[in-house]
Amino acid sequence: MRRATRRRWVGAAAVGLLVLPGLAACTSSPPGPRQAAEQLAAVLPAGDLASLDLADTNVQRLTATRTAAFEGLSGWTATVVATPVLDEDDDAKATVQLAWTWDVPDRDDEWTYTTSAEMVRDDADVWRTTLTAADLAPDLTDGERLVVERDRPPRADVLAGDGSPIVEPRPVHRIGIDKTRVDAAGQAKAAASLAKALELDVDAYVQRVAAAGPKAFVEAIVVRDSDRGYDVARLAGMTGVNAVPDTLPLAPTRTFARPVLGTVGQATAELVEQSKGAVVAGDLAGLSGLQRQYDAQLRGRPGVAVTAVGADGAERELFRVEAVAGTPLRTTLDVGVQKAAEAVLRQVGPASAIVAIRPSTGDVLAAASGPGGDGLSTATLGQYPPGSTFKVVTTLALLRAGLTPDSEVACTPSVDVDGREFRNFPDYPSDRLGTVSLRTAFANSCNAAFIAERDKAPMDEVAAAAGSLGLTGQADLGASGFFGEVPARADGTAHAAALIGQGQVLASPLGMATVAASVARGATVHPRLVVPDDGARSPSAAPDGGRDAEPLTADEADALRSLMRSVVTEGGATFLQDAPGGEVAAKTGTAQFGPTGGTKNHAWMIAVQGDLAVAVFVAEGDYGSTTAGPLLEDLLRRLHG
Repeated sequence: MRRATRRRWVGAAAVGLLVLPGLAACTSSPPGPRQAAEQLAAVLPAGDLASLDLADTNVQRLTATRTAAFEGLSGWTATVVATPVLDEDDDAKATVQLAWTWDVPDRDDEWTYTTSAEMVRDDADVWRTTLTAADLAPDLTDGERLVVERDRPPRADVLAGDGSPIVEPRPVHRIGIDKTRVDAAGQAKAAASLAKALELDVDAYVQRVAAAGPKAFVEAIVVRDSDRGYDVARLAGMTGVNAVPDTLPLAPTRTFARPVLGTVGQATAELVEQSKGAVVAGDLAGLSGLQRQYDAQLRGRPGVAVTAVGADGAERELFRVEAVAGTPLRTTLDVGVQKAAEAVLRQVGPASAIVAIRPSTGDVLAAASGPGGDGLSTATLGQYPPGSTFKVVTTLALLRAGLTPDSEVACTPSVDVDGREFRNFPDYPSDRLGTVSLRTAFANSCNAAFIAERDKAPMDEVAAAAGSLGLTGQADLGASGFFGEVPARADGTAHAAALIGQGQVLASPLGMATVAASVARGATVHPRLVVPDDGARSPSAAPDGGRDAEPLTADEADALRSLMRSVVTEGGATFLQDAPGGEVAAKTGTAQFGPTGGTKNHAWMIAVQGDLAVAVFVAEGDYGSTTAGPLLEDLLRRLHG
């Protein structure tokens, strides 16, 4: 006879999803209830029920029940803690408590519940478990399956510097062929007609329609309701076409800061894979730019519900965690300044850019890239020799060497360095040649004068001056960006070329706008395009991990502002004397590139006006004053008109 005992806890076993069974070799023979529970905890998440000692011999039925029940939880990870409890009256019986914990993908939450199964010891002293559907999930019955539903929160807005929305839900129509609206014989013709009307690749779209399911809607294009370039009503009237109303997170216009802000669309297979469950097919996701960089912040986290669905369709909700809305991304962009900059560049053929910075804060007010850049962010990522705009940097090095704006320098038509002739630009005014002040040489951009002073501006000092003006180093922009690159060592012709912003010196429009902003402010500016969630950093603080080789002083900035003002009063930018909005200080720049005999010019101009610093760039132009200059003037008139 079996001896009655007091009810007692035998022990607990916790095993995760990826731990496979195979524990029998390590257990005593015959195994006790603790070992049987340990094996059960290992097998239930993994699903190899055939390895268990079961009282129910229909393992196939149990396996099928488990597979069907958990199929909807694909991608979820379970851990089971099994605790056997012996019966108080019969030590050949036990109840095993099964504490389930499911990790919810992309959430810190867990779905936990407890079930129990009965265990008995047979005549061979083997503990066998009786499993039912209810041991898998709370009150689960045969035929029920677990279904996971995701509740996608609305994507958060991207904000301007004043807190107003830039990217927000805007009404659109999804235009495409609805295969339920045209018979199979007419689908190819309908697809071709729509593709022609939209100026799309006809063959490619016809193939997409043919490959889709018999009742599919095959999207061809998404049209914002404010886009007057498309007659949605006319398109919707075409055979087989459906115009489905929807909303999408969009900027005010199709081109508004697009290379910087990026785009939002259906998540690609690559993004789904990289997200490790956070993004699934059909989700909206950031595809480029800030939208992709800050995708996790903007999309939030979906809500999740687990429902048991019976064969008759009846539903029981077993678990729910609410969606967490995304957090808006605040940029420093000024909608008015950005729109004005884009309007200025709209008709510029080559790659072009305008960057505007508020010197007092370092906020980037505009980062506009012209259509010639083919969608790339010329404004923040372009790398070009800055030409004579770099003379602001060279001049700072000369000021630190002891020169003043009134120091005399030699401005000759050309200067020879190691057998290479460096000349002034072709239209350099002859009455500004000879022994002139540094101010005159700067205002009229005399290449020869700056190169002649190269011994006073060794390359390491020029590189240090570039750091003081914010052109080099790692600013905490909050977005992908390139500022500038200035070699710390260069000799001979390489040194000479660097002093006039050519050779190995590179800069972006963002970098040169930073130089102008530092001059305007009287201290090194570290620009930012994104305001961190924890608030704004001090605009005077260097970004983490970086510091200036030598801080820009107020006296140095005063001298540089005075010299840049001379460019407007007596040099190459006199056309800005009557610019609206107040006094302007500027520097022109032209940088040659390309093979000998076929050289072309990058055209640059930087300027400061009050609490505004601007850089204008055109990849192929005439001179800074004649190509970039009029664009700068146009911008100022639009801002102050």
